[in-house]
Amino acid sequence: QVQLVESGGGSVQAGGSLRLSCAASESIYSRRCMAWFRQVPGKEREGVATIDSDSLTAYGDSVKGRFTVSRDKDRRNLYLKMSSLQPEDTGMYYCAARSVGYCFTRSPSDYDYWGRGTQVTVSS
Repeated sequence: QVQLVESGGGSVQAGGSLRLSCAASESIYSRRCMAWFRQVPGKEREGVATIDSDSLTAYGDSVKGRFTVSRDKDRRNLYLKMSSLQPEDTGMYYCAARSVGYCFTRSPSDYDYWGRGTQVTVSS
């Protein structure tokens, strides 16, 4: 049963923008904490942005000031607005959710639910 579905990835030139979406089932969206991660082959999954049920947010240092995470409770969607994209932002982007505990952890093992990812490719 698919519960988190990402979309919005694609190819863009450096300096461009993309907005990723993650559609969540109701049972998943009710989880207190949601997050975006990214991964490139051969590297660990990296926490990009986190958001709690009050829409408080936190970001990884590499994306601060460029990425914005938000959630829309009416549509049960999680979003990631990415601006000033750079080639090092290339990767598979995943949304994730967890029920309890600290919402602003960026450790993948702390999250219970994952989507299958959407690819973002930034060319120079």
